[in-house]
Amino acid sequence: MTEIAFHFNVPDKLAYSCRLLRKAYLSGASVVVTGEAAMLTDLDQLMWSFSPAEFVPHCRAGAAESTLAASPVVLAESLKDCPHYGVLVNLGQGIPPEFERFERFIEVVAQGDEDRLAARSRWKHYTDRGYAMKRHDLATAGEGA
Repeated sequence: MTEIAFHFNVPDKLAYSCRLLRKAYLSGASVVVTGEAAMLTDLDQLMWSFSPAEFVPHCRAGAAESTLAASPVVLAESLKDCPHYGVLVNLGQGIPPEFERFERFIEVVAQGDEDRLAARSRWKHYTDRGYAMKRHDLATAGEGA
């Protein structure tokens, strides 16, 4: 069963995601990041300049099949055409269809009310289906990743 973790109270969703993806990449994980198109575009741009000395190879879904296969991080609005990966990161407000095919699933939740309300709904959805949930509250744990 997919392991689900919520990272709550993230002050800067994009910067936090860059650090999270760098950590996943350095550990050898393959990751798909999903969310709305504008969020993924902003993340893509930030990843090119976030840490020049520690670049994380990535591509957008829809790239050539050979590029997708070689890229450890894929940014995708839809999981439909993504190859199987170990980790899924959700930056969006909805429940990604087919999230259960991933070994690990991370929900990144910003501090704003809109993000928190949407996250509560997703949390309930997952717990109602029997998923064990992990909670990482950055407000109490300090900003990690």
